[in-house]
Amino acid sequence: MTLPSSSQWLGGVLIALLLLGLALHKDTEIQTDIWIDRPPADVWQILTATSEYPSWNPFIRHLRGELHEGSRIEVEIAPPDSHPMILRPIVITVQRDREIRWVGSFWLRGLFDGEHSFRLESDGRRTRLIQAERFSGSLVGRLSDGILRQAQRRFVGMNEALKERAESR
Repeated sequence: MTLPSSSQWLGGVLIALLLLGLALHKDTEIQTDIWIDRPPADVWQILTATSEYPSWNPFIRHLRGELHEGSRIEVEIAPPDSHPMILRPIVITVQRDREIRWVGSFWLRGLFDGEHSFRLESDGRRTRLIQAERFSGSLVGRLSDGILRQAQRRFVGMNEALKERAESR
Protein backbone atom coordinates (compact mmCIF):
# COMPACT_ATOMS: atom_id res chain seq x y z
CA MET A 1 0.00 0.00 0.00
CA THR A 2 1.41 3.39 -0.97
CA LEU A 3 0.75 6.51 1.05
CA PRO A 4 -0.55 9.61 -0.74
CA SER A 5 2.03 12.27 -1.57
CA SER A 6 1.94 15.54 0.34
CA SER A 7 0.44 17.33 -2.68
CA GLN A 8 -2.33 14.69 -2.95
CA TRP A 9 -2.99 14.96 0.78
CA LEU A 10 -3.11 18.78 0.60
CA GLY A 11 -5.44 18.60 -2.42
CA GLY A 12 -7.77 16.27 -0.52
CA VAL A 13 -7.83 18.59 2.49
CA LEU A 14 -8.60 21.60 0.26
CA ILE A 15 -11.45 19.74 -1.44
CA ALA A 16 -12.86 18.69 1.94
CA LEU A 17 -12.69 22.30 3.20
CA LEU A 18 -14.36 23.56 0.02
CA LEU A 19 -17.19 21.04 0.40
CA LEU A 20 -17.60 21.93 4.07
CA GLY A 21 -17.73 25.62 3.17
CA LEU A 22 -20.38 24.99 0.53
CA ALA A 23 -22.43 22.93 2.97
CA LEU A 24 -22.32 25.68 5.61
CA HIS A 25 -22.73 28.60 3.19
CA LYS A 26 -25.91 30.64 3.45
CA ASP A 27 -26.34 34.15 2.00
CA THR A 28 -28.46 36.16 4.38
CA GLU A 29 -29.89 39.59 5.08
CA ILE A 30 -30.56 41.43 8.29
CA GLN A 31 -33.02 44.29 8.44
CA THR A 32 -34.14 46.68 11.13
CA ASP A 33 -36.59 49.56 11.00
CA ILE A 34 -37.91 52.34 13.18
CA TRP A 35 -40.54 55.05 12.81
CA ILE A 36 -39.29 58.59 13.40
CA ASP A 37 -41.68 61.50 14.03
CA ARG A 38 -39.95 63.77 11.52
CA PRO A 39 -40.17 64.17 7.74
CA PRO A 40 -37.66 62.34 5.51
CA ALA A 41 -35.71 65.54 4.75
CA ASP A 42 -34.91 65.96 8.47
CA VAL A 43 -33.81 62.33 8.86
CA TRP A 44 -31.77 62.59 5.64
CA GLN A 45 -29.97 65.67 6.97
CA ILE A 46 -28.84 63.77 10.08
CA LEU A 47 -27.94 60.64 8.13
CA THR A 48 -25.77 62.57 5.65
CA ALA A 49 -24.11 64.89 8.19
CA THR A 50 -21.43 62.26 8.66
CA SER A 51 -18.97 64.58 10.42
CA GLU A 52 -21.43 64.62 13.36
CA TYR A 53 -21.54 60.82 13.72
CA PRO A 54 -19.04 60.69 16.62
CA SER A 55 -21.38 62.82 18.76
CA TRP A 56 -24.42 60.55 18.49
CA ASN A 57 -23.86 57.33 16.53
CA PRO A 58 -23.04 54.31 18.73
CA PHE A 59 -22.30 52.04 15.75
CA ILE A 60 -20.70 53.98 12.89
CA ARG A 61 -18.23 56.15 14.75
CA HIS A 62 -16.77 57.80 11.64
CA LEU A 63 -17.77 57.96 8.01
CA ARG A 64 -15.30 59.77 5.78
CA GLY A 65 -15.67 60.53 2.10
CA GLU A 66 -18.28 61.81 -0.30
CA LEU A 67 -21.69 60.17 -0.37
CA HIS A 68 -22.12 60.01 -4.12
CA GLU A 69 -22.40 57.06 -6.47
CA GLY A 70 -19.05 55.49 -7.33
CA SER A 71 -17.09 57.03 -4.47
CA ARG A 72 -15.10 54.98 -1.98
CA ILE A 73 -15.83 55.89 1.62
CA GLU A 74 -14.18 54.91 4.89
CA VAL A 75 -16.54 53.57 7.54
CA GLU A 76 -15.30 52.96 11.07
CA ILE A 77 -17.56 50.80 13.13
CA ALA A 78 -16.70 50.76 16.80
CA PRO A 79 -19.31 48.90 18.77
CA PRO A 80 -19.02 49.28 22.54
CA ASP A 81 -18.14 45.63 23.10
CA SER A 82 -15.44 45.17 20.45
CA HIS A 83 -12.47 46.70 18.70
CA PRO A 84 -12.97 49.27 15.93
CA MET A 85 -13.00 48.00 12.37
CA ILE A 86 -12.45 50.12 9.26
CA LEU A 87 -14.24 49.21 6.06
CA ARG A 88 -13.77 50.86 2.66
CA PRO A 89 -16.94 50.23 0.67
CA ILE A 90 -18.05 51.82 -2.60
CA VAL A 91 -21.23 53.91 -2.66
CA ILE A 92 -23.63 52.46 -5.24
CA THR A 93 -26.85 54.44 -4.64
CA VAL A 94 -27.66 57.91 -3.32
CA GLN A 95 -31.23 59.16 -3.73
CA ARG A 96 -31.87 62.32 -1.72
CA ASP A 97 -34.38 61.82 1.11
CA ARG A 98 -34.80 58.16 0.05
CA GLU A 99 -31.77 55.87 0.05
CA ILE A 100 -28.03 55.40 0.57
CA ARG A 101 -26.45 52.07 -0.35
CA TRP A 102 -22.85 50.86 -0.38
CA VAL A 103 -21.09 47.57 -0.99
CA GLY A 104 -17.86 46.29 0.50
CA SER A 105 -15.85 43.19 1.17
CA PHE A 106 -14.03 41.84 4.17
CA TRP A 107 -10.55 40.68 3.12
CA LEU A 108 -11.14 39.54 -0.47
CA ARG A 109 -14.24 39.98 -2.63
CA GLY A 110 -16.32 36.82 -2.54
CA LEU A 111 -15.34 35.74 0.98
CA PHE A 112 -17.58 37.95 3.13
CA ASP A 113 -19.30 40.75 1.22
CA GLY A 114 -21.92 43.14 2.48
CA GLU A 115 -24.34 45.50 0.78
CA HIS A 116 -25.50 48.02 3.37
CA SER A 117 -28.50 50.28 2.91
CA PHE A 118 -30.44 53.03 4.62
CA ARG A 119 -33.91 53.55 3.13
CA LEU A 120 -36.39 56.24 4.10
CA GLU A 121 -40.13 55.82 3.58
CA SER A 122 -42.84 58.27 4.60
CA ASP A 123 -46.48 57.96 5.62
CA GLY A 124 -46.98 61.67 5.04
CA ARG A 125 -45.91 62.89 8.47
CA ARG A 126 -43.38 60.36 9.78
CA THR A 127 -40.36 58.58 8.36
CA ARG A 128 -39.65 54.89 8.48
CA LEU A 129 -35.89 54.29 8.55
CA ILE A 130 -34.98 50.85 7.26
CA GLN A 131 -31.37 49.83 7.82
CA ALA A 132 -30.37 46.55 6.20
CA GLU A 133 -27.37 44.57 5.04
CA ARG A 134 -27.27 41.66 2.62
CA PHE A 135 -24.31 39.35 3.26
CA SER A 136 -22.88 36.99 0.67
CA GLY A 137 -19.68 35.07 0.08
CA SER A 138 -18.13 31.76 0.94
CA LEU A 139 -17.58 32.65 4.63
CA VAL A 140 -21.20 33.69 5.19
CA GLY A 141 -23.21 30.92 6.72
CA ARG A 142 -24.10 29.11 9.86
CA LEU A 143 -20.71 29.84 11.44
CA SER A 144 -21.29 33.61 11.10
CA ASP A 145 -24.78 33.65 12.64
CA GLY A 146 -23.48 35.11 15.93
CA ILE A 147 -21.75 37.96 14.09
CA LEU A 148 -24.95 38.73 12.20
CA ARG A 149 -27.04 38.80 15.38
CA GLN A 150 -24.56 41.27 16.91
CA ALA A 151 -24.73 43.44 13.78
CA GLN A 152 -28.52 43.47 13.96
CA ARG A 153 -28.42 44.67 17.59
CA ARG A 154 -25.98 47.42 16.58
CA PHE A 155 -28.27 48.53 13.74
CA VAL A 156 -31.11 48.82 16.27
CA GLY A 157 -28.90 50.93 18.56
CA MET A 158 -28.01 53.28 15.71
CA ASN A 159 -31.65 53.53 14.60
CA GLU A 160 -32.74 54.44 18.14
CA ALA A 161 -29.98 57.06 18.47
CA LEU A 162 -30.92 58.61 15.12
CA LYS A 163 -34.60 58.71 16.16
CA GLU A 164 -33.71 60.40 19.46
CA ARG A 165 -31.53 62.97 17.66
CA ALA A 166 -34.17 63.74 15.03
CA GLU A 167 -37.09 64.01 17.43
CA SER A 168 -35.18 66.17 19.94
CA ARG A 169 -34.60 68.91 17.33
